[in-house]
Amino acid sequence: MFSSVLIANRGEIAVRVMKTAKRLGLRTIAVYSEADAGAMHVRMADEAYPIGPAAARESYLVIEKIIAVAKQAGAEAIHPGYGFLSERAEFAEACAEAGIVFVGPPASAIRAMGLKDGAKALMQKAGVPVVPGYHGANQDPKFLKEKAYEVGYPVLIKAVAGGGGKGMKRVDKAMDFDEALASAQREAQGAFGDPRVLIEKYVLSPRHIEIQVFGDTQGNVVHLFERDCSLQRRHQKVIEEAPAPGMPAAMREAMGRAAVEAAKAVGYVGAGTVEFIADGSNGLDPTKFWFMEMNTRLQVEHPVTEAITGQDLVEWQLRVAAGEPLPLMQDSLAIHGHAVEARLYAEDPEKGFLPSTGTLHALEFGSAEGVRIDTGVEEGAEVSPYYDPMIAKVIAHGATRDEALDRLGQALAGTVVAGPRTNVTFLKALTEAEGFRAGDFDTGFIDRNVEALGAVPQPMDAKAAAVGGLAILQRQMQRLWRNPSHTDGLSPWSIMSADGFALSESRPAQRIDMVIDGERVPGLVQFVEGLPVVEVDGERVSILRQWRGYTGYLETFVHDNDPRHYPPDVKIVSVPGRVFVIRNGRQTEVRAFDPLDVDLDHLDGGGSVKAPMHGKVVQVFVEAGQQVAKGDRVAVIEAMKMEHTLLAPSDGVVTSVSVTAGEQVAEGAPVAAIEAAQDKAA
Repeated sequence: MFSSVLIANRGEIAVRVMKTAKRLGLRTIAVYSEADAGAMHVRMADEAYPIGPAAARESYLVIEKIIAVAKQAGAEAIHPGYGFLSERAEFAEACAEAGIVFVGPPASAIRAMGLKDGAKALMQKAGVPVVPGYHGANQDPKFLKEKAYEVGYPVLIKAVAGGGGKGMKRVDKAMDFDEALASAQREAQGAFGDPRVLIEKYVLSPRHIEIQVFGDTQGNVVHLFERDCSLQRRHQKVIEEAPAPGMPAAMREAMGRAAVEAAKAVGYVGAGTVEFIADGSNGLDPTKFWFMEMNTRLQVEHPVTEAITGQDLVEWQLRVAAGEPLPLMQDSLAIHGHAVEARLYAEDPEKGFLPSTGTLHALEFGSAEGVRIDTGVEEGAEVSPYYDPMIAKVIAHGATRDEALDRLGQALAGTVVAGPRTNVTFLKALTEAEGFRAGDFDTGFIDRNVEALGAVPQPMDAKAAAVGGLAILQRQMQRLWRNPSHTDGLSPWSIMSADGFALSESRPAQRIDMVIDGERVPGLVQFVEGLPVVEVDGERVSILRQWRGYTGYLETFVHDNDPRHYPPDVKIVSVPGRVFVIRNGRQTEVRAFDPLDVDLDHLDGGGSVKAPMHGKVVQVFVEAGQQVAKGDRVAVIEAMKMEHTLLAPSDGVVTSVSVTAGEQVAEGAPVAAIEAAQDKAA
């Protein structure tokens, strides 16, 4: 075994690799961009070195910088993690040229399997069934559209390089093909530096099932059984599990054998995953599965395999890279129980799963027996727009699938995140979804059930808003009690000080205005026995009951610091100028309305197109004076490696355009203004 390893990655996977490396006694070396200077993986490593600006293409994707740091630090090996350079043959070659061990397969295997078109051709020669489609070199848009017609709609446009759903578009009609192709090529170029795509038939009722394989330098190859990754959104995995529900023994054997043969065909060494698509319309059938691609790296979802086999796959990687034989052969591997993994992301399910950035003002993970948390961030960290928005992976293991799902749901229910929006309530709903629980699901399950899963706009949580208003009132009253003459900043909530604090009298309710999740909302406040009662949309919240028996005004507010004095289903996170109320996993942001803090230039946002998240403007399709129809494309913004198209909210005329292609914009920044047709007519 070598004595040191550089982890050429960041976040959760860098932390994950370091944990095993440290347990094995290796010296760990981190690299970091300017955005990650204070990150967990940097502080956890024995040594850490800067490699450039926040943008990955200027730091984590620059091979020369990684190799230079490895030489400077005297690293004997480099672990690439997943993403970034993990599937770049050039990186494996650069390591070899520098005399550094690459913890992964040889460059030849990466090249053979890293490009989907070549991998499918190789599998066809080996007799492994592949999905019908066009996997050739001709990238002419007209030619590709003809091939899509020949294959038959619906089709998938897929980036030749990379994975993770980037550069992948489902197309149901020929009229949508051109736009989808252009978008897929841009995403592929941005994420992998390679715009080439292939065309595949979209299999109806598809189940995404993959096989974990491992090879060593002695020619041994084994599989560690399957994972089911069918719960997906936009071709990105959301929940993964092992083993696959309803998997017949004959099919497990057939898929495992095919995966091992695929690995042997390219002289594979290290961890790899062979991905298959299976027809799940009438249950899993050993004759109805097809090769999709091979990921020549460790997968995000590897912990579920570790849970059911009892093996540390990162340790396997390090030992194999050091020239040791596989720790176990096929006959010694067995499945124990069931494991499920949920990916906790900084995204907003109520707004089309748009990425959400910002400071993690609170981060607490729920616990349950058999639950493991893999994360690379902590409370106080920043979720930036530059990288994947994953906060953590929550993994649950149990004797049965139901037990594993119950434990996962319990852990998610106890998870609190304040700041960026997250998908935690959505994940919890998935663990309880009837069809998923019954094993009756495929890759379209989330899209078909998105409303039932709560991933649509929801009404304001009035109770949470009232709790937030109460928290702000109490905070301001504390300030006033400590300094009665200091009223700066209390207006327009100055009703608290207007009449003094009448401890024995009740006063009529008075209106207060709050800003709830960015929208102005009226509320009522009444003081009873000197203590506030806040009402929003019929929901009343008070602390009166808590104070019976207490004496002394100051003592009351000392006790207010105890979060147990709020409703039991609520978590309050207070930051300067606002509070976050987490109720049943859902976040509501509350602040006092300040009439002086109004964006007068954009007061009427009805025809305003704004950036839904921090990102880079990729394209602008309109100009001032142009006529547009509702639903026309206005611009495309790229955030966290995915493209998001902004559409015109109504028919009308573009009165102004505020951005240009290549520009970085903040969440809420104006992109374009459109005068609606009816407004113009009036």
